[in-house]
Amino acid sequence: MSQICQLREAYREVGQDLLKLLWFVDMNATGIRKILKKFDKRFGYRFTDYYVTTRANHPFSQLQQVFKHVGIGAVVGALSRNLADLEDHQGSCLSIYDQPSIPLKDPVIDQINASVDRLTRSTNFLQFIGQHALIAQEDIPSAAEDHVDDQRYHFISLLLNLANTFLYMVNTYIIVPTADDYSLSLGAAATVCGVIIGSMAVAQVFSSVYFSAWSNKSYFRPLVFSSIMLFMGNMLYALAYDLNSIAVLLIGRLLCGLGSARAVNRRYISDCVPLKIRLQASAGFVSASALGMACGPALAGLLQTNFKIYLLTFNQNTLPGWVMALVWLMYLFWLWISFREPVHDTEEGHAPQDADAGCMNNERLENGPLQPLLLSSKEKQDEDGDQDFDDSEEASEESRRPATSIASAYRLLTPSVKVQLLIYFMLKYAMEILLSESSVITTLYFSWSTSTVAIFLAILGLTVLPVNAIVGSYLTNMFEDRQILLASEIVVLVGIILSFRVARLYSVPQYVCSALITFVSAEVLEGVNLSLLSRVMSSRLARGTYNGGLLSTEAGTLARVVADGTITLAGYLGEDQLLNVTLLPSLLICLASIVATFLTYNTLY
Repeated sequence: MSQICQLREAYREVGQDLLKLLWFVDMNATGIRKILKKFDKRFGYRFTDYYVTTRANHPFSQLQQVFKHVGIGAVVGALSRNLADLEDHQGSCLSIYDQPSIPLKDPVIDQINASVDRLTRSTNFLQFIGQHALIAQEDIPSAAEDHVDDQRYHFISLLLNLANTFLYMVNTYIIVPTADDYSLSLGAAATVCGVIIGSMAVAQVFSSVYFSAWSNKSYFRPLVFSSIMLFMGNMLYALAYDLNSIAVLLIGRLLCGLGSARAVNRRYISDCVPLKIRLQASAGFVSASALGMACGPALAGLLQTNFKIYLLTFNQNTLPGWVMALVWLMYLFWLWISFREPVHDTEEGHAPQDADAGCMNNERLENGPLQPLLLSSKEKQDEDGDQDFDDSEEASEESRRPATSIASAYRLLTPSVKVQLLIYFMLKYAMEILLSESSVITTLYFSWSTSTVAIFLAILGLTVLPVNAIVGSYLTNMFEDRQILLASEIVVLVGIILSFRVARLYSVPQYVCSALITFVSAEVLEGVNLSLLSRVMSSRLARGTYNGGLLSTEAGTLARVVADGTITLAGYLGEDQLLNVTLLPSLLICLASIVATFLTYNTLY
């Protein structure tokens, strides 16, 4: 027993030495950051970007020890394993009544793991997919902030927000397999399906802004309004068949777009979910979107029937509207009885946080190794304020406030952020072209039925989560995000090129393979793109109405609007030219994004 105790203490001493090492690395990183900041001010340009870019990946660079923690992970694993073995050996000498039912992990291991987690920019699947949602993740919340988060958090309310995300994506894609047939039945051209699908995105461009602003005051009322608009929109979409009116159908889709509450869903997770589970909630948001994207077309494939009740027709064109109207009505009832409105921040609510500033400084001194290696912008301002407050823009009060308008948000966009938004526009454009015109193209060249198109689109949608799992768990641990970004753009370009109809015969294998290459590589690109965007975007865009999530949503929605409009306009040139005409803008935008990535490559880290 005495030997076991001595060994345990020896291992704990190693753990304490490791904590001192982490503190040493943190102290040196702080010194490097302050020195580079001075160089930036003297030179008048971002010397930091050049320095870190050229040093970080050099095989002999000391910065490798800052950015790579594989050795630390090995030491932690050895300590954990050996301490657990000692605990087991100790148990063999004691009565079963002296042993706890659940073995406790040694405190030094928890301290080291917490320190490493904050030092390392981990790229496992959960964090990768959480960044995919582009929801703000603070580094170190105060005890008061944790208490407030726990008070505001309500699991059923979070579940209702995730359900809203899922149902909205189902609502968006459930009409894709039948949109061309619906437009033909109302006397319009098949390519009008682009307008039918895209009208929802047109309305979403505007709804995202007012929903984002509305969420500053309430979460419940925007969700109720969203449910009512989606219920009414789906009713009009279904009734348009019996009214024989394309106008009613488009109005219905516009109302559905005006009910897009994705900005509220993102904001609820960012503001009301405690930090300790926010990453899981962010991953749930992305997963709900991906599942909705797959379930929409699959559900449309099941609704292959035709009957009438009184004057109302129920067929493959109208049933998506009727089913979604019923689902939104049920959701509205669940929302009304179960949602709990969280308490919104007030001016008084911020006062205690300021009063606790001194306590937080003391905590930082006591728990130095547990602080993040790369401090948040606000902490950097506080730390450097004694030296640079007079002439540093970062230290000013203005630099900490969120953007208050689209213009102020745009002024915060650096060239690297603009390039990432361009890439996001490109990939959403390419995906929308592929999905929206799939029913027209497959009917024209392959005579596919609605069920076949629905199965094809559902399979594409189901690739989202496995692809993100592979990228988040493996590829991001082997390559830099910017390397994956550039490679994904090139693969998207290859997929677009393979999609062109060059010969007279356009085969099913060519279409399916090129579609899979384009869609899967675009999904990889989207995850890495939003991950990089969350890093290079200003911290002022993490909060407020005009936040980073809103900007990315607007970029993606605008891409969908332009893509669907392109399909309808290309229809005037003839369905035979539709495929090549719609792919040409995708090709040009993809080439432009690759060139822009090369120009800003050294700033993407």
